[in-house]
Amino acid sequence: MIPAAKPYIGAEEREAVNRVLESGMLAQGPEVAAFEQEFSEVVAGRECVAVNSGTSALHMAFVAAGIGPGDEVIVPSFSFAATGNSVALTGATPVFADIEGDHFNLDPAAAEAAITERTKAIMPVHLYGHPAAMDAFTALADKHGLLLFEDAAQAHAASLNGTPVGAFGLAGSFSFYPTKNMTSGEGGMVTTGSGEFARTIRLLRNQGMEKRYANEVVGFNTRMTDLHAAIGRVQLRRLAEWTAARQANAAYFDANLEGVVVPPVAPGAVHVYHQYTIRVESGDRDAFAAALAERGVGSGVYYPTPIHRLPSFGLELDLPVTEKVALEVLSLPVYPGLTDAERDQIVEAVNAVAKAGA
Repeated sequence: MIPAAKPYIGAEEREAVNRVLESGMLAQGPEVAAFEQEFSEVVAGRECVAVNSGTSALHMAFVAAGIGPGDEVIVPSFSFAATGNSVALTGATPVFADIEGDHFNLDPAAAEAAITERTKAIMPVHLYGHPAAMDAFTALADKHGLLLFEDAAQAHAASLNGTPVGAFGLAGSFSFYPTKNMTSGEGGMVTTGSGEFARTIRLLRNQGMEKRYANEVVGFNTRMTDLHAAIGRVQLRRLAEWTAARQANAAYFDANLEGVVVPPVAPGAVHVYHQYTIRVESGDRDAFAAALAERGVGSGVYYPTPIHRLPSFGLELDLPVTEKVALEVLSLPVYPGLTDAERDQIVEAVNAVAKAGA
């Protein structure tokens, strides 16, 4: 079976962890500081603050911006639950707006229609590694005096018109979960163009203090360990190579898959293919996935239930594109380690299943 995703941890990552273990400096220390500095090259030199997860990155960014009870933040419902959870954890209300069906990202027109007098911010998600329409969202935020955040958990090194994701809004949030395009084992990163905002994140992640026992605000414990940062630094050095491999795999699928809708790329966008997500518009998507599995090809459905319909939110909303896409999307293996034979097997399986009308 070709798995839907396949994290890579090699000898160099193990050596980096052993180096930290031997140093005795296991918590937030020099490896974290180095990882932050090195990751800044991915986001056009913005300040970076490492935390213990992508969800923490989202949450800390909202808290640092002063978002809380009475505020609304517009987000897509077609995403991982953390997108909505991170807003709700502040006491603010996530307002779920519809997506556009080509790239599965928040629709600027739908976002604007959702703005109320309580709206404080907008946070598009660069879903599956394709950048959201940040030029439109930047203009929208400026027009209405709103804060702009980016959920870049799946989009390391993606860009739009030459600007990398994580370098548009007040803050971008990345995840280093094991199945992301690069991992630190677990972890996250907040990126920002504001030194003051970055300092606030540093306070919040460390019990409200920069100096030991000099607690300036009520904070959290969301620090990244040096063990995780050491893994992240190794993976970061391979990110460009791995991204190119993902893009090459995607191009091969674009050219050879039949009977399904392959993911288009917007003009000026660099897609980094955290997932290669097709749409099964004819037939049963779940039956399609089962038929692929019978042919030795794993796949994944991200996300079968939109966030607003999860029991944690339980909302009845009219989001027609979101509902339609949630029934049709299917993500195929696209990770860098795919062999030529595996790519051919995936193409043959998809085309056979599509032709059979599963």
